[in-house]
Amino acid sequence: MKKAVQYGAGNIGRGFIGQLLSQSGYEVVFVDVNTQVVDKMNEDKSYPIRVVSGNESYEIRIENVRAVNGMDLPSVAEEISEADIMATAVGVNILPGIAVPIAEGLKERWRKKNGKPLNIIICENLLDANHYLKELIKKELNEEELLYLDQLVGFVEASIGRMVPVMTPELQEGNILRVCVEEYAELPVDKDGFKGEIPDIRNMIPFSPFDYYIQRKLFIHNMGHAITAYLGYLKGCRYIWEAISDRNIREISRSAMLESACALSMEHGIALETVQEHVEDLIRRFGNRQLNDTVERVGRDLKRKLSPNDRIVGALNLCMKEHIEPRYICKGLAAALHFKDPLSGAGSVLLDLSDPEEVLEKVCGMKNGSWEWNHILKEYKNQGDGSSGLRP
Repeated sequence: MKKAVQYGAGNIGRGFIGQLLSQSGYEVVFVDVNTQVVDKMNEDKSYPIRVVSGNESYEIRIENVRAVNGMDLPSVAEEISEADIMATAVGVNILPGIAVPIAEGLKERWRKKNGKPLNIIICENLLDANHYLKELIKKELNEEELLYLDQLVGFVEASIGRMVPVMTPELQEGNILRVCVEEYAELPVDKDGFKGEIPDIRNMIPFSPFDYYIQRKLFIHNMGHAITAYLGYLKGCRYIWEAISDRNIREISRSAMLESACALSMEHGIALETVQEHVEDLIRRFGNRQLNDTVERVGRDLKRKLSPNDRIVGALNLCMKEHIEPRYICKGLAAALHFKDPLSGAGSVLLDLSDPEEVLEKVCGMKNGSWEWNHILKEYKNQGDGSSGLRP
């Protein structure tokens, strides 16, 4: 049987990528450092996924799975050395931590004279994630191994559109492996990133050129999701569905995504109507009450999410490049400056936000006095005094 190594047994790893790989006929070996997840998966050899939509839900069981502990480097390397396909879903900040284990697995693979190509599907919210991970791994290889890497390892970007909330004990219902997901399950991937034959994986859509899909995910989906969270925080909402149900928040979020949709249409030559349809579908999906995704989860990690190439500022910059004034994106960014990030830590400027100008300069990379700088600060003040902060 074909073997897939899924690095990361979190909600996306189990609730999306692991499902598609298992349903495509692979034995799926998860790699994770959560010993409870690893032990439970090895005990059950399967796990449940609950698919929720509207007021309905149904459960499926993902079979033929097992796990190894990510701290057990020899075992991880052994699994990678025999894999037919591999994927990552660990989070951008964790990618540097898995470069060494992947490199050791590749070395073991080549020591065994396994000359089959190994494609790594990279399921992370990061522009150029393929180049980033490859560069991390290259640092661990010698000259001969670098030649093998270029010839035999495909680094394949993916666009992860399925929404999976943090699983609370209530949602788990006594099973730490249970994941709740929405019905949407398409997996667009970079067709040009593969080495050798492209594998047949359920719902996987190889596409070239792939920049459009990556930017659509980051600058429409992730941006709109984050802005909904930050506006919801200002309104005192706990859940994303609650925030998007507010007429003003919905219209600001929709308008921000439409600004980005116009820029993407111009940048990539995609019909505007097609991108607008995607925006309307996202608005509907954000309103899925059964996902119970929280404002806190979607909004946290501000330092990364407000960086120049990430969801909000990246979308803003693309609009400016295409001569579109991103007024509604600016409203969302201003709301982000009010958000109290639970991951920022004591003393962080992003925790007390005593100087939003410093955030715009040092985190967002904006120029003092620019149109967007002035517009964001104006919106920030309006939101702070309540005069017009949540009006479209």
